[in-house]
Amino acid sequence: MTHDHDLVLRPTAAQTEAALNPPPGRHGGDLVVETLAGLGATTVFALPGQHVLPVLDALRRSDLRTVGLQVENNAAFAADAYGRITGEAAPLLLSTGPGALTALAALQEAAAASSPVLALCGQVPSGGPGGRRRGHLHELEDQAAAFRGIVKSVHTARTQSQIPTAIAEAWRSALTVPFGPVYVEIPYDVLREPARVPQVTAVDATPEELPPRPELTAVAADLLARAERPVIVAGGGVVRSDASGKLRQLAEKLAVPVVTTFGGKGAFPWTHPLSLRSWMEDRHTTDFLEDADVLLVVGSGLGELSSNYHTLAPRGTIVQIDADAGKLEANHPALGIHADARLALQALLETLEPVPARENDRAARRVRELLDRVGARIAAQDLDLEQDVLESVRAALPAGSPSFWDMTILSYWAWSAFDPRRPNTMHSAQGAGGLGYAFPSALGAAVAEPGLPVLAVSGDGGALYSVAELATARRHRLDVTWLIVDDGGYGILREYMTDAYGEPHGTELAGPDFVALAESFGVPAVRTSPRELRAHLSEALATPGPSVVVLPATLRMFAPTHLEN
Repeated sequence: MTHDHDLVLRPTAAQTEAALNPPPGRHGGDLVVETLAGLGATTVFALPGQHVLPVLDALRRSDLRTVGLQVENNAAFAADAYGRITGEAAPLLLSTGPGALTALAALQEAAAASSPVLALCGQVPSGGPGGRRRGHLHELEDQAAAFRGIVKSVHTARTQSQIPTAIAEAWRSALTVPFGPVYVEIPYDVLREPARVPQVTAVDATPEELPPRPELTAVAADLLARAERPVIVAGGGVVRSDASGKLRQLAEKLAVPVVTTFGGKGAFPWTHPLSLRSWMEDRHTTDFLEDADVLLVVGSGLGELSSNYHTLAPRGTIVQIDADAGKLEANHPALGIHADARLALQALLETLEPVPARENDRAARRVRELLDRVGARIAAQDLDLEQDVLESVRAALPAGSPSFWDMTILSYWAWSAFDPRRPNTMHSAQGAGGLGYAFPSALGAAVAEPGLPVLAVSGDGGALYSVAELATARRHRLDVTWLIVDDGGYGILREYMTDAYGEPHGTELAGPDFVALAESFGVPAVRTSPRELRAHLSEALATPGPSVVVLPATLRMFAPTHLEN
C-alpha cells in the first residue's frame, strides 16, 4: 500500500540539468529570486537599500518585474492592493532598520484586511562572536520582533540552504486562509556570498484549505431552515475567499436580506431586492439586525465599525463563520464555525432546501421599508452636496474599475452609500485606519491589471502622505486618477473634535497647490468643482497614464446614529 508521505517528487531532466549546471555569478540574492519565480511570482515591489542590493542585482537579471516606489510604507500599500486584486502573494522587498520599520503601518492594514503580502527584509551581516551587536548601519536589537505583532508569521533564513524553504513556508502561510502579510528575514552576508546551493527550479507551497466541521454546518443549516427573520452580515472574508457567488445563491435560496460591512463592500449586489446595502452606521439598520432571530455573520468579526460602534446587541442566535479563529465570538456569543467562507457557504447550500417564493416577496418588502427609513433620515440633513459628489464619482468610474479610498469624509460616505457594482473593486483603509492608503494602493492595482483605469480618493491630509509617489506613477505610466478633496485640513478629525469639544485644534493644514505640484512631476492635473466633477473625472479616467483631479470643497458627515436612542 502506498501512503502520501511515501511519495517523492523526482526532478525532471531539465531540473537536474539546471541544478548541475547553474548560471555563473550567482549569489544568495539569486536564490531569493529563483524561489519567487518558482512559486509563480511575476512582480516585486521594492526600494533599494544597502542590505538588499544582492536581491536587486538578481532581479535585474531575472524575468520578474521590479516596481520601485519612493517610500517603504507606500510600497507596502501597493503590494497589499496587488494581493487583493490578484489573490496572489505580493513580494515586497525591504531593507533593514528604518526602511523595514517604515512599512509597518501598511502591513497593519494588510493584516486587518487579510491581504497576502510577502515582506522580504534584509538584515545586518550575521557574523560576530556570540551574535553581539557590532554597530552596523540600520542595526536593530531584534528587527523581527517589530513585525511579530503585526504579520501572520515570521520566517528567518540564516544560511543559503534555508532561503528556498523559508520563502516557500512564508508563501504558503500568506495564502492559507485567513490570508495575511508575512515576514522573511535574511542577513546581508547570506545574500551577498556566492551561491553554494543549486539553482531553485521547483517550489511546492500549496496553501492549506480550511473546511467547516460538518456537525457545525448541520446545526447552522437547521437554525436557518427554522428561522422566521434571518439576516446575513457579509464581511471582507466573503470577498477575500471569492465567495460572493455562493453568498448570493444562499440568500436567494432562503430569502435572506444581506447587509455588507465596509470591508465586505461588493460581496452582495447593491441593487438586489434582498440587499440592505452597507448602512452599518445607521440605527435603523442596527435595529433590523438586532431583531433577527438568526444572524448569519460570514467573514466578519463584528468589530467597531461593523457593530455601529459596539452598540449592536443581537437578540437572536448568531452563527458566525470566519477563517480567523481569533475573531470567532470575539464580540458576541455565537455558533462559531472556523472555516473558509466559500467552503462553509457551499456546505450550507448543499444542505438547505429553498423556501417558498412568497418568502422572497416578504423579505424584499422588509428590505425596501428599511432602506426607505434610512433614505428619509439622510434626506432630512441637508446633505445634497455630499451625495451629489459621491454620485458624480460613481457615474464617472467604469463599472469594472477598482477604487481605493483614504480616511477622508468622502470615503466615510462611500463606506455606507457607494455602489461598488462588482466584488473586489472597492477598497479602503478602514481595517487599520491609517492615512496615505489610497494613491499608492491604486498604483499597486494598476500594476496588477494594466490598462484598466483605477481611481484613488484622498483628502488633502492623506494626499500629503503620498505625493512622492507621483514620481512612481509617472515613471511606470500607471493608469491611476487621483481625486483629492481639499478642505484645508484633516476634515473628519475636525468634525469629531468640534462635536466632542466645541472647536478643533491641530486639524488645519497649509497645503500646497496640488495642481501645480502634480504638474511639476509631469502629471496632468485639473482643479474642478462639484458641478464639473463628473466630466473632469470621466476625462481623466479615459486618458491613459496618471492624472490628478483636485476638488476644493468642505464636505460634512451625516449625523451619527450610534448615539441615538
